[in-house]
Amino acid sequence: MAELAQDTGRGAAISFEGVGKTFAGGTTALLDATLDVEPGSVCGIIGRSGAGKSTLLRMVNGLERPTAGRVTVGGRDVGTARGADLRAIRREVGMIFQHFNLLASRTVFGNIALPLEIAGVPAADIRPRVSALIEQVGLGALADRYPAQLSGGQKQRVGIARALATRPRVLLSDEATSALDPETTQTVLALLRDINRDLGLTILLITHEMAVVRDIASHVAVIDGGRIVESGPTYDVFVRPQHPTTRSFLSSVTGIRLPEFIAARMMPGRPATGGEEIIRVTFAGTHATDPMLARLTGQMGIDVNILAGAIEEIGPHPFGNLLIAVEAARGAEAREFLERHGLLTEVLGYVG
Repeated sequence: MAELAQDTGRGAAISFEGVGKTFAGGTTALLDATLDVEPGSVCGIIGRSGAGKSTLLRMVNGLERPTAGRVTVGGRDVGTARGADLRAIRREVGMIFQHFNLLASRTVFGNIALPLEIAGVPAADIRPRVSALIEQVGLGALADRYPAQLSGGQKQRVGIARALATRPRVLLSDEATSALDPETTQTVLALLRDINRDLGLTILLITHEMAVVRDIASHVAVIDGGRIVESGPTYDVFVRPQHPTTRSFLSSVTGIRLPEFIAARMMPGRPATGGEEIIRVTFAGTHATDPMLARLTGQMGIDVNILAGAIEEIGPHPFGNLLIAVEAARGAEAREFLERHGLLTEVLGYVG
């Protein structure tokens, strides 16, 4: 399957330019959504249910059309494409689904062969292509089995192979792992990483799980209320989240939440006397494993109370968050020390 070269064309592989979508009846799903997806990247679109993720994804292959703005794939306007032009775009856009969408009456081989049959590929060419795909996704011994005889992870591998059948340049993933258990999710994500690396496909995936974004995406966009509220390289967004929705999703994957007995006492302003300042400290890159809190106490004489913390890995980069409490009167001094040593700090509030 290495015959598919990486898309080296200039510009974005997928571009959303001020995209809006209002359905008949007045329901608005998207508002001025703007995003460029780089060729060869894995871009995760994350948002809550109803945020507009699926609508955005379905515009890439023309299943939905924008009522405002423009969606392009390889520089071609999907929203205005019709007939042969739209079919040509769709051949370059594969899609995998949350619930697999396999035909129960067809074997593994038959399901993967279906898009090639629809495209009119000669039978003599279909067999070697499908056989290679079956091996690529690790189902070599299951070619003659039917969907009812497969596990969820195996069904999703069939769906991935089917999506690759027409040699697309773009692969869309619609919550492809949300119906799978955690272990199976990891094997499917590993397969998608391999496909991205070996074939140079641009992968656009939607999810409500920040852990999926952390584990596979090179870039991430956060969608909230139909708007893309934050986007960028995954590491940058994890380290410096700007929007409250992003911070909320990050708390679910890092486990960084204030203990309830602290959160219930939080106040936005510093107490007149005494009290503690609650600080989020982000350890990133080469500083992620430095013993900076010990140095803060040893060198500055500032006592630190650790409230919660976790260290993650995003790609090759270590990344950690700690929630700490320090004497409010010395909070600015503590933050200046930490930032001088390459850490990021954010005041969350105060407790009396």
